[in-house]
Amino acid sequence: MAARLKIPGLVGELAAEFAGTMILILFGCGVVAQVVAGGIGDHDSIAWAWGLGVTLGVYVAARISGAHLNPAVTIALAVFKGFSWRKVLPYSLAQFLGAFVAALLVRWNYTEVLNAVDPGLTIKTQGVFSTLPGNGSLPVGEWGAFRDQIIGTAILLFVILALTDVANTAPAANLGPFVVGLLVVAIGMAWGTDAGYAINPARDFGPRLASFFTGYETAFRDQTGYLYFWIPIVGPIVGGVLGAGLYQYLIGRFLPTDQPQEVGEVPAAPESVEATRG
Repeated sequence: MAARLKIPGLVGELAAEFAGTMILILFGCGVVAQVVAGGIGDHDSIAWAWGLGVTLGVYVAARISGAHLNPAVTIALAVFKGFSWRKVLPYSLAQFLGAFVAALLVRWNYTEVLNAVDPGLTIKTQGVFSTLPGNGSLPVGEWGAFRDQIIGTAILLFVILALTDVANTAPAANLGPFVVGLLVVAIGMAWGTDAGYAINPARDFGPRLASFFTGYETAFRDQTGYLYFWIPIVGPIVGGVLGAGLYQYLIGRFLPTDQPQEVGEVPAAPESVEATRG
């Protein structure tokens, strides 16, 4: 058996974050394009496909990078779980790039139906790629959306830390990604009205930038003309840190401390796998 090429640690981790986030967005933006432009499916199919996209993205990347797939997760783990601060920016850039490339693929594949439904590429289909306050039509202002993104991402990080904390009752390693996906489904079904549950700066800004480069001139603004793009970036970062902090304060500090691994650590490959990398 030929020896595998041994990739430098950080390069491999960034490749995994890129690939995992790309898988997430291929399913997430893809399902919204199908519902909005193709008229196939509804809100529930959107929530389930986003959740399954998270599950599959985590399965792709978890062994190599820990499968953050979200700058809000990466930053929260650096603040509370000892994740290296020097990796925060590279991880975030890999996540943004993965989301950007995936959105370009969705935009290319759905070119015909998007142009048919919305020839001017307006706010009508902008939500395929990026979020809007009140999903573009409901009476929710920018600050209401900001509040929503803080709360939604706080829930995300609070529960992710509970699900991945080996000192808690975490699911078995191979089931963890599925349960995290269910968490995203639940957030989509319960917290999707006010701001489209971006809860991930890369998920929103990467596709937003891709849509801007492919004809959506209003991509950075909401339906009122407000320069909205910063809200799904800043809100999730604030909410992620708050949620992770609440978990540590309410749960984490009371758990046993004799566990060998912290959430966010990249697990070492088994000896049998290492032997094949020569």
